[in-house]
Amino acid sequence: MKNFLYLTLAMTVLAGCARVNYFKTKKIEHTDTYFGHEVKDEYQWLENEQSKETEHWVDRENKITQKYLSKIKFRDQMKTRLTQLNDFERLNGFRKIGQNYIYQKNTGLQKQSVYMIRPVTAENDSLDEVLIDPNLIDSTGKTHITLLEYGQDFDYIVVAFNESGSDWTTLKVYDIFKRKFLSDELKWVKYSSIQWYEQGFYYSRYNAPPAGKELSSINDDQKIYFHNIGQSQDKDALIFEDLNNSKLYYEVINTDDKSIQILNKYNGTDGFETHYRRLAYSSYLKKNDFQVLFKGFNSKNKVIGSNGRQLYVLTNYQAPNYKLLLVDIDQKDPSAWIEIIPESTSLLEDVKMLPGKILALYLKNAHSELVEMSLNGTNRENLFLPGLGTVEINYSDAYDSEFLYSYTSFSQPTMSFSGNLISRDFKILSEPTVKFDASLYDTEQVWYSSKDGTRIPMFIFKKKGLVLNGANPVYLYGYGGFSINMTPEFRASYIALLEQGVVIAIPNLRGGEEFGENWHRAGMLMNKQNVFDDFIGAAEYLIKEKYTSSDKLAIAGGSNGGLLVGACMMQRPDLFKVALPAVGVMDMLKFQKFTVGWGWVPEYGSSDQSESMFKYLLGYSPYHNITKKVKYPATLITTADHDDRVVPAHSYKFAARLQANANKSNPSLIQIFKDSGHGAGKPINQKIEETADAWSFFLWNVGLKSLVLPK
Repeated sequence: MKNFLYLTLAMTVLAGCARVNYFKTKKIEHTDTYFGHEVKDEYQWLENEQSKETEHWVDRENKITQKYLSKIKFRDQMKTRLTQLNDFERLNGFRKIGQNYIYQKNTGLQKQSVYMIRPVTAENDSLDEVLIDPNLIDSTGKTHITLLEYGQDFDYIVVAFNESGSDWTTLKVYDIFKRKFLSDELKWVKYSSIQWYEQGFYYSRYNAPPAGKELSSINDDQKIYFHNIGQSQDKDALIFEDLNNSKLYYEVINTDDKSIQILNKYNGTDGFETHYRRLAYSSYLKKNDFQVLFKGFNSKNKVIGSNGRQLYVLTNYQAPNYKLLLVDIDQKDPSAWIEIIPESTSLLEDVKMLPGKILALYLKNAHSELVEMSLNGTNRENLFLPGLGTVEINYSDAYDSEFLYSYTSFSQPTMSFSGNLISRDFKILSEPTVKFDASLYDTEQVWYSSKDGTRIPMFIFKKKGLVLNGANPVYLYGYGGFSINMTPEFRASYIALLEQGVVIAIPNLRGGEEFGENWHRAGMLMNKQNVFDDFIGAAEYLIKEKYTSSDKLAIAGGSNGGLLVGACMMQRPDLFKVALPAVGVMDMLKFQKFTVGWGWVPEYGSSDQSESMFKYLLGYSPYHNITKKVKYPATLITTADHDDRVVPAHSYKFAARLQANANKSNPSLIQIFKDSGHGAGKPINQKIEETADAWSFFLWNVGLKSLVLPK
């Protein structure tokens, strides 16, 4: 019997609507040693995602989960309602290329959005044409394409292809006027910038990974190449490599006048070192001829414009909330640099250079403010926004007075605008209409105290007139890491929860950058526990203020947010009724050993660094802190077999150990999506199905027996 992967039924659980019959996952003795400390990892064999045993385990687990979900009476109704809510026309991501706008359009339920082109002079969409339709390239919707960067004559654009959700990218070149792809095809690209020069472009790529390990082997030794249009990839010129450090990412940017080229070197997801070189036709193919501008990886320095040898740099160098500097590349002494926009109490999130103007995007208490000013930072004026929401500047050019931007909030689907600071002409390019009454709901921002007394803001999106009686279901969503900000954003799927009386709560945890780099650093490395305390504090606040109770409270998050959910359900299993960790980093001792996990070491630290860091990570690692017979929340873990960012083994091992050890009064399920990845580029039909399952699982386990459907 010991040689069989699955033994006979070992556990029978009564959970809400169905008995969960788990198959006992085999254990294989395996021990890792860290600084003399032995750590058992009996499910280490699940890290081999290509093995037949792992594939068999995945199929078994999916069958168990689908059997459970199929017994939820309103699951099909939820899917139908989500389909209705997502069936509205969306026009997003407006960019300007020459005398045309290019944008993405989805009529409602198209699997992938279509890239459209419209003359700038058009009064409406009557002259719009299809540029590229991904649904014609792949009718299954599993091919996601992204338009990256266009050539200087606006004739070609680089298009990124991602298959089945993988981060691996194939680059192709599209002729905008002839509406066809050229023969160029560049493989093994991941996390690459594109920068055109003459009849080619700079890009970054890796060596081909070992066969069969494309989705799990470490991705390192990235290099910068230059590709000439029409030539094969093996002829591309090597522009930059670092033979002494294989654990780096690279980004190449040319200044507006193409006289200076910037090289940013990242040693992970936090901070980067900035280099430069003078760019000329006689030297654009030279290798490794960059000089240091900002040394070290402790700051973030984004070159956003130029004035000859002077560079406009958005930086958090000695300014945690960022400032704008005018830097002379011939003057290495920082004291000689000119401060254009000083640091303020709000986060300076983005800056764009326009003719005679600066456009600055601030984040104040986690919502956007858009400010125009003179080139010296004076004569500031706030531009009108529809409310407390999130702005993104989609297009700007130092030689074009028009800029394009978008706005969204919890109740407002993404609107797109064109603005001109010279003519003062502002117009709406798109304003979607969703079939729901936004006037029935409101958003408030509350503040609560975390464990150490730090005040944390939280958005609460709910029905107006909600009775605070402790009986409302709450969906508490968090992230808390990597400088990622949680700002107001419209999600049609939230409406399906609001209609059931659910409260949506989104706190701005430390680890994000809502309040600058200090806020980020307060939630990274050996401050990571602050993030968990902030999330737990949000739950305690919602219970104290009678929005909900522990029996009605669900926590959710993806990726780093999946780690957040996993850690919090280990530390306070009594506080939550439902846990929805998605594509989470669950094994904090090994994350750096897979694909690009090494890039997260600046954020998390690693078990290899020191004994103290090993112990700290072990102290909160979700996989390692599962305790026998604890009543954990009803848990639906989700991952995908093509996730090569947070490899699915994290979730596989977490699910196996949770099922083997948890008190069986609540279900512990895992759903593994096939031919899918970390999240980006999923077809709309798959998003609807996944969300319907998550919402149904959540609502069923907090006691809902039927849906309230709109008339």
